[in-house]
This record gives sequence, C-alpha cells and structure tokens, in this order.
Amino acid sequence: MLVLAEEARAELVVKRSRFIAELVSVASQEAARETLRLRKEAWANSGINHLVHAFITGPGANVMGCSDDGEPAGTAGRPALEVLKGSGLTNVLLTIARYFGGIKLGTGGLVKAYTDVSKAVLEVAVTRELVPMTAFTLSCGYAAYERLRRILLDSKATIEGEDFGAEITFRGTMRESAFASAAEQCRDATRGEAILTPVP
Repeated sequence: MLVLAEEARAELVVKRSRFIAELVSVASQEAARETLRLRKEAWANSGINHLVHAFITGPGANVMGCSDDGEPAGTAGRPALEVLKGSGLTNVLLTIARYFGGIKLGTGGLVKAYTDVSKAVLEVAVTRELVPMTAFTLSCGYAAYERLRRILLDSKATIEGEDFGAEITFRGTMRESAFASAAEQCRDATRGEAILTPVP
C-alpha cells in the first residue's frame, strides 16, 4: 500500500467549468470527514458550485466513501473513488471543487471530467510505501537504561519520550516487523525484567 508524501493539486477546464482536485493525507474515516468539513468552510465563499469527495483509509484500504455533492447521482464521487481505488493509495482524501461554466456537460461529460481530473492529480502526487508501525512503552531500572536504549535505536525505533521516575519509561514507535525481535532482545538483556509492550 502507498500513502501520500505531500499534498497534491491539479486543475482541469472542460467547457468553461473549472475542476480543482486536491489530495490530502488522512489517518481515518473520522479524520477524512473532519478534513472535508474544513475544506467546505475554506471553499464556502469562493463561488464553487460543488465540492465532490472520495476517500480511502485503513491498512487494507478497506474503509471508503464518496459524495456527488449535488451533481447527478453517480457522476462525480463514484468515478473519483474508482480512480482512487486503482491508485494503491490509502489514508487519503480527494476533493474536487467545481466552478460551473454555464454549459451543461451531461452525465457522460461529468463522469469523464471527474475521472480525468482525479487521474490528473494522482499523476502529480508524490507517494511513499506505507510501513506498519507499532507504538510501544518499555520500563526499566537505571542500570539497564543504556543497553535498552541501544537495542531500541538499533531496531530503528523512534524514541518519542523518556520519563525518569522510580524507573525509566521509554515511549515511541517502531516498524511492526521489528517489534518481536526487539522485545526478545530487551527481555534477554534484563533477564526478563524489561518487557517491550505494544500500545493499542
């Protein structure tokens, strides 16, 4: 699966109607809906006639949705979603703002326009591979601090916090594929006292 590395934008003009497509990263269906709400607010006074959207989220790209936003049913959101589904992307929201140019495009023309602008924005999108990550915590005594910190860094973990109290607690993330090996090394290094624990 792929995710966006940065936001992307493309524009298409069809019989004086302007179609402006934008791709943004979203972490979940809820985030997609909130981002869409903010986009609608941002476009509210711009004179657009429609703000069509499609989104896909989840590690298996299994959560998706779309809306025609007033265009004839099936002519806008569904074609955009079909293009998005073919891209291999997940955790992404596609919005398409349309300024009506005064010439009706008909249902076939609308499907083609929304499909074409969706393809255009995907052509300029910069993507990267989705790497499943695991958040973790790890608590240890002060004597084991350096050894465990080295294990975490060797496992390419990102240490996001270290809390020093009666014992030290690490917080961070690492590749899901590295977690089992790192957990075993932490146990071995402390004779089973330090347990690398995934955070849901």
